[in-house]
This record gives sequence, C-alpha cells and structure tokens, in this order.
Amino acid sequence: MNDNDDEHCEEGLRKSQFCCISHQFLQIASANPNKIAVIHASGVAQISREKSTTPNSDDDITTLLEHRVHSTSPPLYHGDRYFTYTHVLEVVRSLSHRLRSILLGADDPHLIKTIPQGSNDVSCEEGAFQTSESSETVVPGAEPMADSGEEYRPKIVGIYMPPSVEYVVAFLSVLRCGEAFLPLDPFWPKERILSVASSSNVDLIIGSWSSFGKSNLDDLDESHWLVKSVNCPVLNYSIEENVQESGCSSNLAWPCASEKKRSFCYLMYTSGSTGKPKGVCGTERGLSNRFLWMQGMYPLTGRELLLFKSSISFIDHLQEFLSAILTACVLVIPPFRELRENVYSIIDFLQAYFVNRLTAVPSLMRTILPGLQTHAGMRIESSLKLLVLSGETFPLTLWEMLSTILPKTSILNLYGSTELSGDCTYFDCKRMPLILKEEILTSVPIGLPITDCDVMLVGENDASNEAELYVGGSCISRGYYNESNIMSDEFVKLPQSYCCGDSSNAFQGQLYFRTGDLVKQLPSGDFIFLGRKDRIVKVHGQRIALEEVENFLREHPYINDAAVICRNLQAELVLLEAFIVLKDKKRLGELLIPEIRSWMINKLPSAVLPNRFIFIESFPLSSSGKVNYELLVSSALLTKDVKDKVGHIGCSNLLQLIIKAFHDTLMVEKVCNDGDFFMMGGNSISAAHVAHYLGIDLRLLYYNPSPFKLCMALLQKRGSCPLHNSLDHCLQLHTDGQNNHFSSNHTEKLIPLESRMISEGNQDDLFPSKRLKRDSPNVSSSPDVTSGDNELFKWYSPSIFLSSSFSRCNKVLYKEKPEVTVKRQTALSDNVPRGCRGHLKNFWKVYMESCVDASPVLVFKGPDIYLFIGSHAHKFLCINARSGSIQWEIKLEGRIECTAAIVSDFSQVVVGCYMGKIYFLDFSNGHICWIFQTSGEVKSQPVVDTRRHLIWCGSHDHNLYALDYKNHCCVYKLPCGGSIYGSPAIDEVRELLYVASTSGRITAVSISASPFNILWLHELEVPVFGSLAVTQNGSVICCLVDGHVLALDPNGSIVWKKTTDGPIFAGPCIPSSLPHEVLVCSRNGSVYSFKLEEGDLLWEYNVGAPITASAYVDEHLQLEPDASQSSDRLICICTSSGGIHVLRVNMNFSEDKEQHTSGVQEFARLNLQGDIFSSPLMIAGHIFVGCRDDYLHCVALEIPKQHDSSKLV
Repeated sequence: MNDNDDEHCEEGLRKSQFCCISHQFLQIASANPNKIAVIHASGVAQISREKSTTPNSDDDITTLLEHRVHSTSPPLYHGDRYFTYTHVLEVVRSLSHRLRSILLGADDPHLIKTIPQGSNDVSCEEGAFQTSESSETVVPGAEPMADSGEEYRPKIVGIYMPPSVEYVVAFLSVLRCGEAFLPLDPFWPKERILSVASSSNVDLIIGSWSSFGKSNLDDLDESHWLVKSVNCPVLNYSIEENVQESGCSSNLAWPCASEKKRSFCYLMYTSGSTGKPKGVCGTERGLSNRFLWMQGMYPLTGRELLLFKSSISFIDHLQEFLSAILTACVLVIPPFRELRENVYSIIDFLQAYFVNRLTAVPSLMRTILPGLQTHAGMRIESSLKLLVLSGETFPLTLWEMLSTILPKTSILNLYGSTELSGDCTYFDCKRMPLILKEEILTSVPIGLPITDCDVMLVGENDASNEAELYVGGSCISRGYYNESNIMSDEFVKLPQSYCCGDSSNAFQGQLYFRTGDLVKQLPSGDFIFLGRKDRIVKVHGQRIALEEVENFLREHPYINDAAVICRNLQAELVLLEAFIVLKDKKRLGELLIPEIRSWMINKLPSAVLPNRFIFIESFPLSSSGKVNYELLVSSALLTKDVKDKVGHIGCSNLLQLIIKAFHDTLMVEKVCNDGDFFMMGGNSISAAHVAHYLGIDLRLLYYNPSPFKLCMALLQKRGSCPLHNSLDHCLQLHTDGQNNHFSSNHTEKLIPLESRMISEGNQDDLFPSKRLKRDSPNVSSSPDVTSGDNELFKWYSPSIFLSSSFSRCNKVLYKEKPEVTVKRQTALSDNVPRGCRGHLKNFWKVYMESCVDASPVLVFKGPDIYLFIGSHAHKFLCINARSGSIQWEIKLEGRIECTAAIVSDFSQVVVGCYMGKIYFLDFSNGHICWIFQTSGEVKSQPVVDTRRHLIWCGSHDHNLYALDYKNHCCVYKLPCGGSIYGSPAIDEVRELLYVASTSGRITAVSISASPFNILWLHELEVPVFGSLAVTQNGSVICCLVDGHVLALDPNGSIVWKKTTDGPIFAGPCIPSSLPHEVLVCSRNGSVYSFKLEEGDLLWEYNVGAPITASAYVDEHLQLEPDASQSSDRLICICTSSGGIHVLRVNMNFSEDKEQHTSGVQEFARLNLQGDIFSSPLMIAGHIFVGCRDDYLHCVALEIPKQHDSSKLV
C-alpha cells in the first residue's frame, strides 16, 4: 500500500457517514480493494513452535524472522496467508446470499440437514420462531413497543469456528442478511455447546474448512458429533471455494433500510445470577457506539496492524476485529490453538508484525511480563501504541510494571460487560500520576463513561459516593433471550428519587442495567471498582455465576446439594470452593472428587470448575433458613475442621491428606509422594489454596514443596514422629541403602538434640518457628583456649589473599577471573590431638527483623571484609564481617531467601526476592542499578559468568535467565520444565552450563558462542532442589530429592549413581582442600562423602537431626595431630533444628581404611534458638549462618591451646 492509498483511506473515513456495520465495511472494502485485510499468521506460528521446542535467545528469533520474511509492508512470512479487502467482500456477498436463501427454505450443496431428535421440534416462520417450550426474548427497549410491527426478532445463526478470516466473514454475512449471530466456541465442552444451541433454538449453524489447515478444526460433515447432536441444519463453507455469483445478491435488502428494525444482532451466553447461563441480546447500535467512541478518542488511520487473539466466547473479541476491518487496518490472526498451548507465543506475534494495538485481560499481561523485558520487548515497545485492558480488576502494581516496561504505550482500562456491548467506561492511565497525588489506591480506576452512555450510582443513601452502578444509553443490550415473559430484574427504571428536577423527562422513560458492581466515585469524577453485590465473580476475565456451578453440581447422581463460594486469598487470587452434601452420607467424598471433576469437565469451561471440593453433613443456615454463605466464606469453620484433621491424624493418613490437597488444587491425575508442587504446575496462587486447605502457613509449603517433605515438617512440628530415625517407616517409604558402608556414628554415641514438640492447639507452631531474641554475648578469652581476640581474620593480608568472594558449598570467585576451583588456599594450622574437642561461641550477631533462610556471601576486597545477606523482612544488608556493624541496608519489594552473588568486577551485588525481581545493587552503597522482573519467586542463587559478563538466575516461573549486567538486558531465556531452586553450574573450561529443576530435568547448554544452544537434557523424573556442582574433570554432580546422587559427564552420560538413606534438598560441596571428595547432606541427618571419580562411599556421619543445608569445609584452618604427618580439616554442618556441628575429618581418610573407626569425629557443637535452613560459611574457624531466630550469626571456634602460636601454611 502506498502513501496515496493511506491518504485516500483517511479521507474516506472522515467523510463517510456511519449508518451500520455492513455499510461501513462495504465503503472501506470498496475504497481499498487491493489492500491486505487479514493475515493468517501460520508462518510465525511455525517459528514460535521451533523456538519453544528448541529454545534460543531473543536475538535468534529476530534472526529467524528476518530470514523468513516475505515482505515488509505489511510483514508477511513464509507460511502466512493473506486476504485482501476485495476477497473478503466478495465472500461476504456470496455467503450473505446463501444464508438468506437457506433461511427462506432453499437448498445448498454444502448444507447438511439434520433429523430432529426427540420432541423438541422447531418450526420456523419469517421473523419468528417457536418451540414446544415457547421460548421468547425479553426485550427491555428504550421505549415500550406499541406493537410487534416496529421491530422483528432475527433468526439465530450459530458460528462454530475459532478466530479466523472465516469467522470474520461469517459474522459480516449474518449481519448483512439481517439476522443475529451466536458464537459457538469450538473449545467449549461439548455439553456446553449443545446446551447453548438448544436453549437458543438456533436456526442454522455455520462451520468452515479453515484456511489455517484441518488441524485447527475438524470438518463439519455428517460424522461430526455436533451435526449428529443438533436439531438444525449445518452449513459448511470454505473461503477457498469460487465465489458464487448470484443475481439475487443485489436484491438483498440492507438491514439499516428496513422498516422493521432488528431487535438484536447477536446472542452471547454468559453466567447469570439465576443459576442458568443467560443469552444476552446485543444490539448493532451498541457495537457501533463502542466502535465510534474508540475511533473518535483513539483513531486508527488505516496504517496500523491489530491482533485478533481473544476467544469468541468473550465480548471483547468483536471490537478486536471490527476496529481493523472498519478502518482499513490489517488484522493479524494467529492460530488460536497456538495461543492456547503456548501463551508466551503472543510475544512472537507482537514483535513479528509490529502490532500497534492490543486488547487483553490484566492477568495475561502479568503472565507475559518477562518476555516484554527482553530484546523482543524493546521491539514491541517501539511498535505498540495502545494497550487496552479489560475484563478484570487492573492492579496498580501491574500498571506500574507495564508503564515502566512500555513507557511509549498508552494504556487504557475499560469497564463493562456483555450486557453493555462490552464497555461503558474508560480510564486513560496517563492520568494515573495525578490521581495518585490525591488518592491511595490498589487498583486502576474504571474511569468515566464513554459517549452516549449514562452512568449512575444508585444506593440507599442518595448522597453517598459509594453505591451500585447503573448504566443506560446506547450501550445497553435488549435483554436476555429467555424462557419466560417476566421482565428481567437487571433492567430497571431509576428510582423516583433520581427522577427529579430538569432531567426528570430524560430519565423517566429510560431503562438502566443494574450491573451488580459496587463502585466509588472519586473527586475527579472517576469511578473505582469495589466489589460485587451478588454472587457473580470473574476468573481470568470470564464471568461466573456461582449459582450456575451449584445447579450443575446438583445434577450429579451422588450429590444431594451444593454450595459454591469464591475466596479471594490475595489481590490476584480467586479460588472456587464447592461444599457438597452427598445423598449417601456413608460414602467417602474424597474418593468421588476425580469422578465429579471429570463429569464437570464435559459440561463446563475449565474456568468454572471448583478448585476445591469439601464434603460436609449439612450447610450452616441463616435465621431465614437459607444457606449462610458468609459462614462458609469465613475461614474459621474450615480452619478448625482442617487443623483438627492435621492435629490428630496418623502419619500415613496425613500423607494422603496432603496428596489430596495437591491433587484437588492442581487438578492432575497423579500426585507422587516426592512430587514437587511447583513442578506439577503450582504457583503462589495455588500454594495459597493448599495452605488454606490444610490450615497451615503459606511459607511452610515453600519450604517443603512435596507431600513427603511437608508431611515430615508437620510431624516434626507436632513432635509425634522422630524424623531422624523412624519417619521413613511411618510413611512406608523405602530407599535402597548400602548396608556395607561405614557410618562413623555407629562407633560414637552422640548426644541427641532436644526434641521440640508443639503444644496442642498452638496455631503459631504450625509454621517454622521464630526463637527468643537475645543480646550479643561478650567474647572473652580463657587461659586454656585461643579465641578471636575480638577481631576476625587478624591474620588476613591483602598482599597474600586476592580479592575474592566466598559462598555456600565452598564456591569461590576471584575478581575478574573465571569461577574455578582453587587447589590451594592460605590456611592457619594448629596442633590439636585427635580426640580433643573445641568450643563454639557467638562472636557477634545482627538482628534481621525476620527469618534468615538465605546463605551469606563473604567478600574480601582490599583491606576490607564484607558480608551480604537478606531476610524475610525484605531487608538486604552489607555488613562489616570483622565487627558485625552494618555498612548499608536496603528494603526490597519481597522477602529474600536467595543467596546473593557478586559480579565479576565486584561493582554490583545481585539478589532475587519472592516478588520475582532480580536486583542489581551498587556494591558500595546499595543503590539500585537495575531490576529484572520474572514471573515467579526467585530463590536460586545467581551465578556469575565472568567471560560473557552475564548473571544466570532461575525462577519459579520455570525459566533460567541470562542477564547482561552491563547493558541491562536479558539475552537468553531457557524453559526448564519446573521451578528452579538450586543454582546452575558453569564449566568454564569447556564453556558449558548446567541447570536442573523441580521437574527432574537437567539441561546442558553450550555457552561458547551466541546464540547459546542446548547440547542435551535428561528427564530424571525426580525433583532437584539443590545446586549443581562441576568437578575438575568436567563431571556435573546432581542430588535428587529421592536420595540419589548422580555424576554425569559433559556428554550427558551417567558416570555413577549412588543412593543415600534419605531425601536430599541441598547441593553438593566439592572443596579444593578435599580434592577427591564430594560431600552430600541428607534429610536423614547424615553427611556422606563420595569419591569423585567412582562414586564410592568414603565415609558417612549422622549428626542426629535433619539437614536441609549444604556442608562447608574450612579451607583456611587445618588441624595437625601429634606425631603425624597427616592433617585434618573441619566441616561445618547445620541442622534444620538449629544445631551447628563442626566435624573433624582426616584428609588421608580415604587412603587408610584402618582409620575408618576414627576418621570422622565431632569437634564442636552449638545449638541456636531457631531453625536453620541457611547453608553456612566457615572461614578460619569462624562460621557465618542465618537462623530463624531472626539473626545472622557469626560463631567463633575456640580451639584447645597446644602450642604458643599458630602458623600459616
């Protein structure tokens, strides 16, 4: 299209008078005959599939698009199909004539005449229809109809096809021949489609051979289930057929010129408060008014490209394509199945076609936020001019993120419903900063009325600025297609008190729609949504009447009665809960849930299915004898019932109860004992549901995400099952142990830690405890011990020790050098005979205001030593490691369980939080340099890629991100199949990266050159929570939650696989001072040392309490026994019950098998007043660890004095 075409198009739009949609399309199509009207985006869909199955960087898809682009104005790619305005207009003319002929009784070669089934015979007459039930239309017109001659009721034509050019043609054709269309979404359950077709008395159904290909929709031939099930004829047309020339088409009357006006032009079904779906009779006047308002306020010139991506069951889909085809714009239609299967593919379509306007629900935009922050997002930022959000409450936090990511995009928040032609008010978010100066809000206002819409607040107090919203004017529908002559209660005249003064005549004859929404009017005049008066809720933009769900449940043969409630657990969390009373109360209701759920899936859309089923003897009743929904909604009844179950249930039954909670929430077929909640599709929303179901704190599920782990945690808190020796037997879980292996705790009796049992009924003890806070003790020096002399690392010298950082699992990073395992580190040596014990003592501690689950990072930089760590209180601190004094602190947006990392030049600190944000902070002062937003919690420690200046970090959104911390952009995103808890590992020598997830997938990525590519992946089928570690010979060590430890070579082959006697939740430790060993800590309380090359067990030691943190070997302190050439190392182990254990290990342990009985000894122990999930650091006899007593601890090891001095080695 050239510039003259653009000018002609704009001039035509300005001069034309809008009388109806059909005339407007005719004028636009006639003025732009050769212009592309519709693009079927099959080519980009193929590219998107290739990208998702073989993940590449964002730059790579840009390259793919460039290689496959066929033309650029508009963009067309190999595999795409396009249709000009002339082509579409000719098919509309032909199909309109065929429809008119068929509805008048003529035959058609592609018409399938069905045989009526049952007694519900349909007899059609011109302008009227009847059934045995005498269905009628409730028509609350602006003025009462004097007689039936003023309007005619159109025949109903169902359109059974997904978004496509065929759907657009069918829509235009039905309007052109003067009838009303009924969208029948092919992705609805079959029973839903048949119910809508039956209740609407549909006269004809149109299907098509889709030009997307047969994979998008089955042909509607005689064998199709729909053809066999309906009582009306079915027309199967194809846009590929030669357009039928018909002399009668010119005689087809224009609907706008008819003496009798069509009472409605479309019928769309939505949930209703009566408990049955309601068919809304929408008008062409309403659709036209909405289109003209938008075109007047935010005009399209014909140069733009728009995306048609909404389901045809949503009213918003009409304006998505009308905005394009009535303004000579290009309409891009992706294959709808592609969007359903991969929601992130929408980003590919947005950037491939430079889409200028997008309509979406807020929850969709929140989902695709990570993609908008990449290079693709930068491309979208330059093209997307208008973002229209509707269908849900628009959270203020989401607006803040979108306005930051898309600063050049205008954002609108629209409000309305199917009864109001889609939209009746709007708010332009450009005014948001001004509103926030005067108001404290949590959501974006719904704004002001659009043109020719009357909006009123009607309540008991006329002067109140909070009341129910009434809407009248052009947007109002003609009512509900109903089986009763009774006028609907939703369409009313205003109360008399509102009809006074000069405006009384204007209001008296006008009907208003009672929205049922409670709103507040701000001083600016804008309205803001507060909630609902009735029991209608919205889930992902879809309106759901809870009564409708109840009615369906009551039809089940086993159910006597049902009550459904909606629970809002968070601002963006909506859960449906169904309370069930069974006919046979002796039945175990939980066993019926899969059958009930399967039965409902065939009848209702997935959004309508309850998230949870609760079986009770009877419903609580109000004083009037009705169901007391307020009591059902209140958590007191449920919490008491559930906590009683958890409080008294046996071990095996508790595990089954937890599995049931996972099953009901995630709606999966099978939940294994070790199945990870987040790997199976869980997120923060569904986690809140499980926590509510079990009556536990939400945090407990994040700490224990499998049924097995959560069961262990609950039993431990209850004190009914000693976890370290008998829980496996209680749960009847068996692992393959290696009984011939030596365990040093067989020869040394340990003092058991105090068991901490919760008192019955103490709700606070159901989640990880916070212990008594104490003041820091004074550090004193006794005559017979050596201590820190109130100063840490006084032996440390920058001239000896390079600038470096130390983090959990003995990971060391040197400034501006690749991350490698260092073979030799400066260490202190003390002569201490074996058998002697040391003593642990608090040196200093820092109050963190809440639980400290993150592990510390220690940084030696010049003469200074810093420590970085965060807490659940959102605080992140830089601490002087010598004194414990705070250098700087910052409060982040979410709680912090993520261990920090330092970039290669030591200029920035990187840390993630539970709000999904990854922060890049200035090392010296904590100022924010950059924030990257993911779609899930970030618990994985970032890993520094020194050579490429990247930070690799995983998220609960199942993706691993590569972030360029110098250019502040995401350069690569890798889907990992599950949530990422542990850190990835980089093999700098071979330039490989390994990452594992809770789905059990481990992936190897070549990072030698961009674009990065996947070398191999293994589906281990068991979740991985711990970090990975790479050995010097290139093997990667991976610990599985079922207790297995694997070593894989760079080609993905398993080198060895060994089994421990308990679950593993922490990563392996490979210290340079024990170069042939890998240390693994298990939840059964044991520490295992395996030989790196063969995997042979070197030793095992049980500390007597569960361990969920990694070990750390002190590589800066070694002990030398008397009269021996060998030396010993100290290993720090922290238990989840609060114990700090220091083990003494003979470095020559593996070479002298006669020393097996004395090779590992406990050297020192200290019990803190809180649980420990933080992996410790131990450097030169000083231990740094976080604790759930809300403190970061520095603990000093006091060693028995044998000589006058220590020495450096």
